[in-house]
Amino acid sequence: MEQIKPLTLRHNFSWTFIGNTIYAACQWGMLVVMAKLGSPEIVGQFTLGLAVTAPVFMFTNLQLRSIQATDAKKQYLFSDYLELRLIGTGFGLVAITVITFLAKYPWEISLVILLVALAKAFESISDVYYGLLQQHERMDRIAISLMIKGPLSLTLLGMGVYLSSGVVWGVVGLVFAWSVVLFVYDIPNGVLILDALPKYRWHLVTLKNLAWLSLPLGLVMMLISLNTNIPRYFIEQHLGERELGIFAAIAYLMVVGSMIVNALGQSASPRLAKYYAAGNTIAFRRLLLKLIGIALLLGGGGVLIAVVGGEQILTLLYQPEYAQHTSLFVWLMIAAGIGYVSSFMGYGMTAVRYFRIQLPLFAAATTSCAIACLLLVPRLELLGAAIALLISVIVQAAISYGVIIHALHKLNRYNQTQQKSPI
Repeated sequence: MEQIKPLTLRHNFSWTFIGNTIYAACQWGMLVVMAKLGSPEIVGQFTLGLAVTAPVFMFTNLQLRSIQATDAKKQYLFSDYLELRLIGTGFGLVAITVITFLAKYPWEISLVILLVALAKAFESISDVYYGLLQQHERMDRIAISLMIKGPLSLTLLGMGVYLSSGVVWGVVGLVFAWSVVLFVYDIPNGVLILDALPKYRWHLVTLKNLAWLSLPLGLVMMLISLNTNIPRYFIEQHLGERELGIFAAIAYLMVVGSMIVNALGQSASPRLAKYYAAGNTIAFRRLLLKLIGIALLLGGGGVLIAVVGGEQILTLLYQPEYAQHTSLFVWLMIAAGIGYVSSFMGYGMTAVRYFRIQLPLFAAATTSCAIACLLLVPRLELLGAAIALLISVIVQAAISYGVIIHALHKLNRYNQTQQKSPI
């Protein structure tokens, strides 16, 4: 196997931030293109496709990338992760097909949902190769993949929307872009890291153990996705595709801070795992607190920008009809700031291998979001959906804090016991 020298945390963050920034900007560009060339209804159809498919793939992906990245003791081979991901992706495609059939959506929306599912299948396979690169602390190669995928996706989706005045051919372009990046760049890059093609062994006991280990995180990621998309389900049901498109376009501005959060979290999670595995609670706590401090600064800055220039920003980025929802922008930025803090705590919980506790945590957050949407969306409309998101991230942050404190206290007690034990 080729020996790949890890990059420093600073270099990994820099590459990850650049790659995620370009990719997220291109994803946001897709919404802008649809808003400028089409209508809020088109944005709503695309958003509904993402809302239906995302929770399913979040579950079937089983968060294997995080398991790989924090597998400091190399308990599983790359082929184990890849095989389980292929199985999960197949189940995901079947499940989405069944859901779409049972929901009886109009044919155009059904086609959009199924095409988005196919694109996400290619994305899921790329993701397991990203996990291999992240495990070797080579975030530069992941960043390059994203820097290819983002502009290519934006270009092909934009061409499809422009030429057809609809979203279907745009999503076809998205499928093509993600499949090309997988086969032309991601798979060859993984072969380079492994210095060989992956050797499939299909060891069922190993796959069962890995699936059982990662199942809680798969359920957690499904709940996280549901937590994000539940307001979209209520908006589509009560207010229609147009309002869903407006909400989705404004809510995507929350991703600006998430780019930095994810770049730092992905870069820092292997190091957090190593600190915890080594029993170094001081270094673990110091790094996590730095991350939380950055989250608070990002959140505060987002709220300030929304208050001061929200109307002008929404008019410039989208259309004047979006600027009528400045208060929605402010509430979403408040929810985003607290969500950034929760995200860093989530990386911390994964680093300390506290997987199963995250299931009831996010179940509580998702339940609170659903109840709040049920009560608030019919009354306050889009603003009610934003407040529901805020309530859910507050619940998530509060419980996450308690889990991290428990993990550190438990490790401290273990360290003290080891020090007192006779040699």
